[in-house]
Amino acid sequence: MQEEYGAKEIKLLKDLEAVRKRPSMYIGSTGSRGLHHLVSEVVDNSIDEVLAGHCQNVEVVIHSDNSITVIDDGRGIPVAPHPIYKKSALELVMTSLHAGGKFDNKIYRVAGGLHGVGVSVVNALSEWLEAKVIRDGKIWRQRYERGRPTTKVECIEEAILDKRGTQISFKPDSQIFESIEFDWEKIARRLRELAFLNQGLRIEVKDERDGRKETFQYEGGIRAFVKHLNRNREVLFPEPVYLRGEKEDVGLEVAIQYNQSFIQDIFAFVNDINTEEGGTHLSGFKSALTRTVNDYVRKRENKEIVLLGEDIREGLTAILNMKLPNPQFEGQTKTRLGNSEVKGITESIVYENLSRYLEENPSTAKIIVQKAIASSRVREAAQRAREITRKKEGLGGGMLPGKLAPCSENNPEKNELYLVEGDSAGGSAKQGRDRHFQAILPLRGKILNVEKTHLARVLNNEEIKSMITAIGAGIKEEFESSGLRYNKIILMSDADVDGAHIRTLLLTFFYRYMQELIREGYVYIAQPPLYRVKSKGKEYFLYTEEEFEKLREKLENAKMEVQRYKGLGEMNPEQLWKASMNPVTRTIYQVSIEDAVEADELFTTLMGIEVEPRKNFIQKHALEVTNLDI
Repeated sequence: MQEEYGAKEIKLLKDLEAVRKRPSMYIGSTGSRGLHHLVSEVVDNSIDEVLAGHCQNVEVVIHSDNSITVIDDGRGIPVAPHPIYKKSALELVMTSLHAGGKFDNKIYRVAGGLHGVGVSVVNALSEWLEAKVIRDGKIWRQRYERGRPTTKVECIEEAILDKRGTQISFKPDSQIFESIEFDWEKIARRLRELAFLNQGLRIEVKDERDGRKETFQYEGGIRAFVKHLNRNREVLFPEPVYLRGEKEDVGLEVAIQYNQSFIQDIFAFVNDINTEEGGTHLSGFKSALTRTVNDYVRKRENKEIVLLGEDIREGLTAILNMKLPNPQFEGQTKTRLGNSEVKGITESIVYENLSRYLEENPSTAKIIVQKAIASSRVREAAQRAREITRKKEGLGGGMLPGKLAPCSENNPEKNELYLVEGDSAGGSAKQGRDRHFQAILPLRGKILNVEKTHLARVLNNEEIKSMITAIGAGIKEEFESSGLRYNKIILMSDADVDGAHIRTLLLTFFYRYMQELIREGYVYIAQPPLYRVKSKGKEYFLYTEEEFEKLREKLENAKMEVQRYKGLGEMNPEQLWKASMNPVTRTIYQVSIEDAVEADELFTTLMGIEVEPRKNFIQKHALEVTNLDI
């Protein structure tokens, strides 16, 4: 019987019910990323007080029960009754979407929270939340459970008259989140970042679970941030170039420093929010940098030389820190800035200030120019190799790699590309796959470590050339996702140390040359089995030692036929299909970038030129892993 669809079937979710019904719409996911986003939402309210000039100290405490407390010495959320809604402003802010003081520029000239949904969403997704406010010589409190007030806004004690601030304590709801276990490193990284971006701000973080405690305060601001990012690299000059300007109520500060690597790292922030996907401010910066250096070269070096943006940005580490009254972010996650006027404003500020700096500091200018010219010469020498990355070749019927076993489906949305370690496993994968939608590209050995290598050598590497051509979307600035031939790119290597190293090399390549592939969710890792067990007429593929032990306990004394796989090459086509390639039975993990700054630091540490940071990392984390590739 067909369900009737009438007026009574229309549901209206009141206030925070909608948040609990569809939490991912507001915080991205109910996994680890969404869980830690709750902390960011509360801390960002404190940071908005910092940006308004009313807060100097923020404290974050991770309690033993995985609740969180955030304390600041800002003005404190108003508690008086609202003149129209006739309830305390505190309760209004904590229980209503789109309630707040940031919709005009009177109270907060610049702010990261603009939609009035942040702290009310945290409240809705918490088992309980308690807000304390110190204002006008009194301490006020209200408690909530799953977004609903359980007490009135009440004065609980007198306070020192000039003392003020807000304290928010909350415990995430285990009914909503997959896990409520907070990660110290994730929280500490974000707080360190905020301390860098707000010169002089003191942020303290404590973890009652293990007694850890750290304080972040950087008088050097974003200059200290750049030096922190380059701490594991050989820099070309010791102190970062610092630029600052303001135009049309937009404030911008920029810190840049060059190193000996072949990669560029530019992190752009707007009102302390990391716009990981860039936007108009980043476009303006890149344009200004290219124009400024080219103008300087034409005046001082050689009128014939024309440098491309990629030449000038090679080896660059830069931080853009913008304060913008009315930012237009694309979506609640705020990963891209859309204000069209910002491109011209950024370009003007950077061009004017950087031109002056280069004129006044000829020794630093010479280093920057020489680095860019050297990059330009290598790029021109590698031009023929670079042609394989162009979209027209990827889509225009260009020759596919000879060892690629293509699929017959023409719709990229349905297709998968397996990058397989070794010819032996590649042969089994070709025989065992579904030829309709699965393509196989065997890779011989370990690909080049692109973290240590110039673009020219990267593009001359046969394995990398094969991958670029097969994927069909180009690399770096020429990357275009519309050219992709596959909806899933799956890395399949052995479940051993060498296999882990191969996956790391591949991920390094994708992160540095095709980062959008990861950001847009196209990259996956296949999980090959460690064991194949046959018992009582059933076949089991087991992926960890723990799974094997549990099965052995479950089967008790039953006879077991056990095969321990040392590599993919030991699996016949049928077994490989069942264990790692059949969409119904396989286990694959999607690769994502939760924190761009963290990802950059990790790839630099593990895959970069400097040995000492890698050694320190291994010593620190050795007890956390079972396989370690030294």
